[in-house]
Formats: sequence, C-alpha cells, structure tokens
Amino acid sequence: MNAIPLPWTLGLSAVLFVIGVVGVLVRRNALIIFMSIELMLNAANLAFVAFAREMRSLDGQIFVFFVMTVAAAEVAVGLAIIVNLFRLRETVFVDEVNLLKG
Repeated sequence: MNAIPLPWTLGLSAVLFVIGVVGVLVRRNALIIFMSIELMLNAANLAFVAFAREMRSLDGQIFVFFVMTVAAAEVAVGLAIIVNLFRLRETVFVDEVNLLKG
C-alpha cells in the first residue's frame, strides 16, 4: 500500500497550523485573520484524519465531521459580523474597529 507516512502528514499539518498562527498574529485585516483561523482548523482536521488512518479507526474522521460543522457555523456568523462591521465603520482592519469601547 502506497500511503503517505504519518510523520509527513503531521509535518504538513504543523506547517499549515504555523502559517495560520502567523496570519492571525501578523495581519490586521479581519478577513485574512478569519481565513487564518480556518487554516488552523483544517490543519487540526488533517492531523485527526492522519491519526485515524494510522490507528485504523473512524473516531478521528467522525471528530473531523463535527469540527467541519462548527467551522461552517463559524463562517456564517463570522462573515455576518464582518459585513456588519464594514457597513458600520467602512473598514475591515481590526486596529480601526473599536465598537466595544464605552
């Protein structure tokens, strides 16, 4: 069987997660931050699938299904919030949005 070895899959997952973390910490655009969070979720999903395949179990893949469901709900709510912020402030930069200040 020509499967991809577990360390390579986990290495790719780690690289994707680090790219997502750097995107969240460095970028100030709300859409880019949002996409970086999705990248981190997908990196975790890749690790779950890799471990599930290695252990010959479906538990990791079932967990991925639930993570994807939560990510879809996050996308719906998050994009609605970003669209409302853009309509109110006419910017998507998180440094310029200060709605929670009294």
